[in-house]
Amino acid sequence: MPRPLGFIHNPLDRQSAERASLPLGTLKADPNARAVLIAGEIPIFALDDAGAATALLPVAALERAGALKEEAFLGLLEGAPVLAALAAPEAAEGFRDDPRFLVQDLRSVAIQGVVGPDELGILAEAKALMHWHDRHRFCANCGAPTALSSGGFRRDCAACGVQHFPRTDPVVIMLIARGDRILLGRQPRFPPGMFSCLAGFVEPGETVEAAVRRETFEEAGVRVGAVRYAASQPWPFPMSLMIGCIGEALTDELVVDGEELEEVRWVPRDEVVLMMERRHPEGITGPNSIAIANHLVRVWLEEAS
Repeated sequence: MPRPLGFIHNPLDRQSAERASLPLGTLKADPNARAVLIAGEIPIFALDDAGAATALLPVAALERAGALKEEAFLGLLEGAPVLAALAAPEAAEGFRDDPRFLVQDLRSVAIQGVVGPDELGILAEAKALMHWHDRHRFCANCGAPTALSSGGFRRDCAACGVQHFPRTDPVVIMLIARGDRILLGRQPRFPPGMFSCLAGFVEPGETVEAAVRRETFEEAGVRVGAVRYAASQPWPFPMSLMIGCIGEALTDELVVDGEELEEVRWVPRDEVVLMMERRHPEGITGPNSIAIANHLVRVWLEEAS
């Protein structure tokens, strides 16, 4: 890869086969255990004397958050347990005025490089898992309350016996090329001037390639032929897996859907270079460096050269 992607490095040994037999209480009692604390959707970081941040808090720091809504075992880091803990959003206020802690949203943390790439991967796992637990407290089969089990990677319904597992939403994100041009679009929520690759959720019974072709046609009116896989990226906003692809356009005419995208354009290679270097005369820019869309654009530029 031309440069590291956000959230793709996770050094934890997930212990997926063993987690059901590892009680959370025992893991928390390990003197070397660490915990990732999420207050609502916002992670809490500890700062050392030099101002360096870490998301791996001592377990004792969880007491400052008050009553925890959920806890889970993420895996082992050099043999020491790492847990995730979910607190109410207001718990963040107990850390904001303390110079030993940092309260900052995960997207900003990734963009600013507040923590290293390994911790970003751990944070992505913790945030997505806690988000799932917070929204799956009741059984989708019978409506009864569910309880955390298997170290936090399952919720069980005592009423009907159904087991619920954390979900990951597959999303295709595609660099569509035609000759020396690529197809880029912008959503209204993007920062001013930013364009990125088109993307969309994979639907039930659909292949990745079919999703790339369908989403591109629905959003931009462009027909796509050959599609190849490039890379993937966990995207914890809230719990997606971005499946990066490169596709070859068969048509040129653009028909913007007007709902998800406010503008779509074909961008020639020389302008793409200016966008990525933030030197475009119109002030337009490419996707952020932590995103897989940035990687796809750079792969295309390297291949084109």
